[in-house]
Amino acid sequence: MSPFFVMSLLFGLTFGQTASLCAPSEYTIHVEKRECAYCLAINTTICAGFCMTRDSNGKKLLLKSALSQNVCTYKEMLYRTALIPGCPHHTIPYYSYPVAVSCKCGKCNTDYSDCVRERVRTNYCTKPQKFCNM
Repeated sequence: MSPFFVMSLLFGLTFGQTASLCAPSEYTIHVEKRECAYCLAINTTICAGFCMTRDSNGKKLLLKSALSQNVCTYKEMLYRTALIPGCPHHTIPYYSYPVAVSCKCGKCNTDYSDCVRERVRTNYCTKPQKFCNM
């Protein structure tokens, strides 16, 4: 192996986290309830971006601690609640959603994150829209 390749490999394993581009990004969530007259478009922030991942094809050559499949996930988050307009009195008109304060590259926690990339677009409204800028 060439010295350049070895140095690049060591640098990547050591400083891979600093090369990641994981940060809060603006995102619009569309929320509607069957009983309510409107769809609410909520502007929030989510964690999105690139995280350095180490391919496990070389697992025989590397230590297990050097192998990782990191995703861009929440470091700090808070929840906000919005009121969905046009709901009848017997319906709970509130919707709580996460707001990314800061992000990190790490293991995906299925307790609060969807760890699978969505293939079909489902984030749209079928009813008239109202906007909520929080």
